[in-house]
Amino acid sequence: MKKIEHIGIAVKDLQDSNILFSKLLNTMPYKQETVESEGVTTSFFQTGPNKIELLEATNPDSPIAKFIEKKGEGIHHIAFEVDNIEEEIIRLKAEGFTVLNETPKKGADNKLVAFLHPKSSNGVLIELCQEIR
Repeated sequence: MKKIEHIGIAVKDLQDSNILFSKLLNTMPYKQETVESEGVTTSFFQTGPNKIELLEATNPDSPIAKFIEKKGEGIHHIAFEVDNIEEEIIRLKAEGFTVLNETPKKGADNKLVAFLHPKSSNGVLIELCQEIR
């Protein structure tokens, strides 16, 4: 793993949260994007080398809607940048982690993504992400 790529935060209202985080980080989001396959609209902020991804559900059955219903708004996942997502999935499975999607899928911000089940990582949903080349 190279670095923390971003921290994902589940929010009920993306526009209100964009205003809040713009004030907090003293910058505007650099990108907003809908990922239909995940039922989510995302907004990305960059401050220095750090990125924050806000996630709003686009339908009541999406993982973000279920997360907010169960836990409320807040940190949803930590994403780590990797050089080779396929190799990292194999390595982490061999180390005993439960991979939620063994085949990487297209995520937001031009990334291939895969997730580790929180039960295998101390209750934290981990996202692996690799820039699509």
